[in-house]
Amino acid sequence: MTPPHTDPGEAFDRYRRQLGAFIARQIGPGQEAEDILQEVFLRFVRADAADPVEQTAAWLFRAARNRIIDHRRKHREERLHPPCEDEESGMVGEITALMADDSRSPEMEYLRALIWEELEKALDELPAAQRDVFELTELEGFTFRELAEDTGLPVATLLSRKHYAVRHLRSRLADIYEALLSD
Repeated sequence: MTPPHTDPGEAFDRYRRQLGAFIARQIGPGQEAEDILQEVFLRFVRADAADPVEQTAAWLFRAARNRIIDHRRKHREERLHPPCEDEESGMVGEITALMADDSRSPEMEYLRALIWEELEKALDELPAAQRDVFELTELEGFTFRELAEDTGLPVATLLSRKHYAVRHLRSRLADIYEALLSD
């Protein structure tokens, strides 16, 4: 008899903190750890839908360990072959620093306004469901659990939508980075 599918929301609630701490201990806290955590849960949802996962915790930690190994390989390769100046991680850091800069010079105000304008355009390009999840979690501070309760959607669905939104926005940030900051 095939085991029943695991409720992704329950798995997320039950293992998110432990799995997040495990990942953060291995690679350090921050956006990369959060990205790995989201990817592991996204893969879990897809794997469980195709073939029910019997040992959820074991599956999640094994998947996280594999992603951490991939992450370390990537960083080892980057040390051997330094990234281009406009590599995504550096680009995101520079744009974030620019947006957080307290400078009130006309040039900085103009540059920030252009970046916000491009961000709004990029958000408008997203399907409404992806845009809503991104805005609610990133700009308004809602948790995935709160959104799941409000919308009736599974946490895994919300995670997936945000994942696709973030990928699109990073792509668009790369474009603005090239246009405004690479001089």
